[in-house]
Amino acid sequence: MNLITPTITITILMSLIISTMQPPHNTKNNLMLLFIISLIQINPMLNNNDLTLSLTPLIITPTENINISITLDTLSMMFIPIALFITWSITEFSTWYMATDPYNNKFIKYLLMFLITMMVIITANNMYQLFIGWEGVGIMSFLLIGWWHGRQDANTAALQAIIYNRIGDIGLIMTTAWLMTTSSINMQELMIQHETTNIIPLMGLLAAATGKSAQFSLHPWLPSAMEGPTPVSALLHSSTMVVAGIFLLIRLHPVLNNNKIMMTSCLILGATTTMFAAAAATTHMDIKKIIALSTTSQLGLMMTMIGLNQPTLAFLHMITHSFFKALMFLCSGSYIHNLNNEQDIRMMGGMLKTSPMTSSFLIIANLSLMGMPFLSGFYSKDTIIETMANSHTNSWTLTTTLIATILSACYSTQIMLTTLTNYPRTRHNTHNETKAIINPLTRLTLMSILAGTLTKMTTLQTTTTITMPKTIKLTALLATMLGILLSKDLSNTSYQLKPKKPSKLNLFFNQLAYFNIPHRTVTMNTLKISQQTTTELMDLWTLENWGPKGLSNTLTPMIHLSTQQKNMINNYMTTFTLTMVMLLLYFYLK
Repeated sequence: MNLITPTITITILMSLIISTMQPPHNTKNNLMLLFIISLIQINPMLNNNDLTLSLTPLIITPTENINISITLDTLSMMFIPIALFITWSITEFSTWYMATDPYNNKFIKYLLMFLITMMVIITANNMYQLFIGWEGVGIMSFLLIGWWHGRQDANTAALQAIIYNRIGDIGLIMTTAWLMTTSSINMQELMIQHETTNIIPLMGLLAAATGKSAQFSLHPWLPSAMEGPTPVSALLHSSTMVVAGIFLLIRLHPVLNNNKIMMTSCLILGATTTMFAAAAATTHMDIKKIIALSTTSQLGLMMTMIGLNQPTLAFLHMITHSFFKALMFLCSGSYIHNLNNEQDIRMMGGMLKTSPMTSSFLIIANLSLMGMPFLSGFYSKDTIIETMANSHTNSWTLTTTLIATILSACYSTQIMLTTLTNYPRTRHNTHNETKAIINPLTRLTLMSILAGTLTKMTTLQTTTTITMPKTIKLTALLATMLGILLSKDLSNTSYQLKPKKPSKLNLFFNQLAYFNIPHRTVTMNTLKISQQTTTELMDLWTLENWGPKGLSNTLTPMIHLSTQQKNMINNYMTTFTLTMVMLLLYFYLK
């Protein structure tokens, strides 16, 4: 079995690379086949077996030999099939959604390359290899978010994504450089000497995860990334890109868990992100932006678990979240396509009658996100809040997380009530729910229902039975129910009212999603200062005083001092004539 597992993994990676060179109609079948193959290796890897596959060194330096090295452990073996399954579903959906796009083939190839770069991150056994995948994911997100590059907003969003990620990447580059000079960039060697790790490389890792996983302060690129096609949003938010930052921290958790400052930073950052993103989501009306901010909120939950020293729980939530988030995006994509590219939930309505299957799937995805019992989200979200309630860290993070749970139930209910009920608010011809839509949605729905139960039945389930008061056990469920009731009440009371200007609090949270201070104030001031520096300081003052004009002003008096030759022909001729006349007179009179 030790030989089978790496062989299968290499086969999967090679097949994916070959798939990018084939026609796109084969891609769906290839991904399905690769997903089935990837399931073979899960069983032996679940009992915390660990395999490493290394080639001979590519780059030999005095301190470090850099080689291609693949690690196959529980994390990578669990996540490879999930990434393949979700990409398979999204690719099938894309053949319908992007059917009219002239570059549909290229789009599918880009999606595959996105998956390949994520696979590189998942299986990387050293920081150098991880960095290649990390940058690859960034480049592919840039190309896919800016897919409709004729639109100014799409270009801006793509640039925004890569710039915000670049800020975080500085942290990863710094960590890699630090480890290369002081320790080792190989994962196993790094884990052995983890107790001596300095806080600076750890903070670099946190910065990298903050940028990639859109934590508070580096989050604005995520709602803006909705300018890309919906299949891109689905892949970006579920199993690639945004989970890469959390995956990095889970992979290197043994290095972090002894450092109290690092753990507390993760905890506070995660709790802040969870609450603010959930609050911002309740103020938006664009269905894709609501789901995007919901992703930020769930990533905050994962970060909180890393801060509470529970990386396995963060990984479990990462798995369950992948399925229902991909499903939510594909359902919203189906609606957007049906309603002639309408994304405002206020302009939707009555979708339960016109698209019954898609609507049923969206309800299941939303309930799973809320953490309704026995759906996949319940097994991770409920356990996270229970763990937090039973931990002795601080009550502030628990309070913010519970508020976020109430708010997430609010915006999920808002989506369902506004889009599915009442009457249609736009005139549109609904598409038939064809196989290309229903097959991927059905698969993702089944996983959104069963993923938690399947995980519970695996050998990963080694938790001890914890006794706790009934109220603490039911806290998460009570918070969710409260959120649903509040949202239902609010929609009933405000439905008949006239539209009015949003309140200051509403505007504050709405704009917080785009983080006005760095987005507008800092940007405009930077541009203004740069313009003044280049035009006024450099051009008008420096070049005038020290450039050619300054040089000329310095040299001219010097020339005048050192010579009488002033290029004045009249003066010379007058002087010459006068001298000649005087000489002639002198000789004549003599």
